[in-house]
Amino acid sequence: MKNEELVYQFNIKRPDVSIQAPLRFKIDNLTKPKASLGTLEELALQVGWIQQTLSPSLRCPQNIIFCADHGIEAEGVSVSPREVTWQQTIHFTQGNGGVNFLCRQHGFQLKVVDAGVDYDLPTNQGIIDKKIRKGTRNFLYEAAMTKEEMNLCIERGAEMVRLCHEEGSNILSFGEMGIGNTSASSLWMTCLTGIPLLQCVGAGSGLNSEGIKHKYKVLQQALDNYSGNGSTIDIIRYFGGYEMVMAVGAMLQAAELKMIVLVDGFIMTNCILAASKIYPEVLDYAIFGHCGDESGHRLVLDVLGAKPILNLGLRLGEGTGAICAYPILDSAVRMINEMDSFMGASVTKYF
Repeated sequence: MKNEELVYQFNIKRPDVSIQAPLRFKIDNLTKPKASLGTLEELALQVGWIQQTLSPSLRCPQNIIFCADHGIEAEGVSVSPREVTWQQTIHFTQGNGGVNFLCRQHGFQLKVVDAGVDYDLPTNQGIIDKKIRKGTRNFLYEAAMTKEEMNLCIERGAEMVRLCHEEGSNILSFGEMGIGNTSASSLWMTCLTGIPLLQCVGAGSGLNSEGIKHKYKVLQQALDNYSGNGSTIDIIRYFGGYEMVMAVGAMLQAAELKMIVLVDGFIMTNCILAASKIYPEVLDYAIFGHCGDESGHRLVLDVLGAKPILNLGLRLGEGTGAICAYPILDSAVRMINEMDSFMGASVTKYF
């Protein structure tokens, strides 16, 4: 599938479905009652299908955090000030953030990417410089980014995934840091699903009820002011954040390389939504880590037909929910690889 509005094109193919029957046969003949391991069985089936093997594996998991600022932040749509973006970006490299302990716990390598932070970040702390610009423009008045910037985001997100693939990874999660990015995500969601904006707007980093009302009012005005052509690409460009569009490019590249995309929370779910509107096949490679506590997340998951692994009330982002779900996925892969079959164990099939 080719999208004429994108400079950078992908060649994403659905995995061959012919392997699903032998995968199901292997899973059903493990030493257990049929379907008794529930979601683990469905996850093992999907991973085996993605990898086109009866003996799937998870190698070198990595979490990429894309960081950028948003022009819409100037309208008071977040309780957090703009400088939190650059402060947290640096904090991730120091090893003591929310995502850091989870990466250590579950064996993930962490990559921190400056996609468009409004700050001159240090060059000696491991932050990967992919900066497009110091923050997007304010989409209340104009497009957040130019077509050229959007295409550059797609390309640079894809570059990050190719790097991880060269390092041996076959599974990636993606996270984000950017004050104001739930506002951008809410507009992607309403425009790309048709769900009323009111149902897409939530507390973000902690708005109270009055703050949510103000956020909704600002976003509704931005929607009213929009005069683009309404295409997926134009919506992505007009309302998106640099970190979000890089994540879209990263997800598409991961799917082209037949990698597992472990999807995080509200923002990353809207990124896979946007990616799927360009290349629907990307969803075959997506495993949804969790249903978060941000308003609208469950609704967009339902639109995608997704079955998230966890529901822990998380709304931090950064990839944390996806990483929390990883050991469940690991258990599914261990199940299909390490359990005996009834024939192999000389056990009577008892169901």
